[in-house]
Amino acid sequence: MLTLSTRASSFPAPTLAPFGTEGSLARKIIHCDCDCFYASVEMRDDPSLRGRPLAVGGRPEQRGVIATCNYEARGFGVHSAMSSALAMRKCPELLILPSAMEKYRIASRQIMAIYRDYTPFVEPLSLDEAYLDVTTASRCKGSATLMAAEIRERVRETVGVTVSAGVAPNKFVAKIASDWNKPDGLFVVRPHEVDAFVAALPVRKIFGVGKVTAAKLEKLGIVTCRDLREWSLVDLHQRFGAFGRRLHDLSRGIDHRMVEPDQERKSISVETTYVTDLRTLDACTAEIRQLAEQLDARIARVGASAAIRKLYVKIRFADFQRTTVECAADATDLPTFIALLEKGFARRDRPVRLLGVGVRLEEDDAVDGAQFPLFDDEQDEESGAAR
Repeated sequence: MLTLSTRASSFPAPTLAPFGTEGSLARKIIHCDCDCFYASVEMRDDPSLRGRPLAVGGRPEQRGVIATCNYEARGFGVHSAMSSALAMRKCPELLILPSAMEKYRIASRQIMAIYRDYTPFVEPLSLDEAYLDVTTASRCKGSATLMAAEIRERVRETVGVTVSAGVAPNKFVAKIASDWNKPDGLFVVRPHEVDAFVAALPVRKIFGVGKVTAAKLEKLGIVTCRDLREWSLVDLHQRFGAFGRRLHDLSRGIDHRMVEPDQERKSISVETTYVTDLRTLDACTAEIRQLAEQLDARIARVGASAAIRKLYVKIRFADFQRTTVECAADATDLPTFIALLEKGFARRDRPVRLLGVGVRLEEDDAVDGAQFPLFDDEQDEESGAAR
């Protein structure tokens, strides 16, 4: 049993050079991710739910979408972002509970308070996920591994849910590490282990590599990050544009992004790039319906507290020209999204390669606010998401 300390510590700001630069001090990043958070809170409050397939989401008859599910449900192929109707077909015994956002927010605040007991440099990604920079933290004799273990135990004992954690010198590797021993696991990648650890990773593990880019890379014979390292930055830029830089750096375990405390979410959105262009308005409308369902599920999952101010639809045409159409609104609404789509489609009347829908949570003239990935198990480079 770990000895838990509640003594307050002082935290000097981590003014460090990026990891990998000359004279730099290796950063210590912990990525914490609660295991099937909403479902875990429900099972905590009603132990009779444990051991049976359980999901939190919308009703099948109302075209609902699964926000999260426990591991028993995942064993039947159920996952987040799946329609509730399909989830029920895969698992007829599945119990789908409506979300109880206030209850989840209370648990989230308790968890984030524990994180901030170790460092003020906490970057929440959603109600159940966060990065912690503990480079200069003094708890546990400065050991990030011991801090991660202690955090996990405290969350289990005080909040009643389990947390998986990854420890590494940067955000990219820490994120992957937290998923390594799920559920309820801890995995550590030390600075001297980063190169070999990343080299063996499938390229689909790189944040932003979705089905479209993974297929392109596979056609080029690129399956692992070691394969990707054989390509020069110039060649990758020619093939993938600005995204080539990310492929080049992350395949080498290079990630200089800092942990940004209290990052303000300005928008929530989902979007998809299609392997085959959508050539008609009707085809686009069918896709907008699915995207709107996914957006509702994502809004529920990230637990945004700010009020919705606008709805918008984003279109990228086959010639790579892009347009965004938006309007004032205080809630998501499918007919409004369809009307915005029609207006945007009419501007060029060309085949469409990308569609997106979103909400703005504050007045902002920028086209793209701070965005987050749709669900943990489904990431796309075309989403424009950034962590």
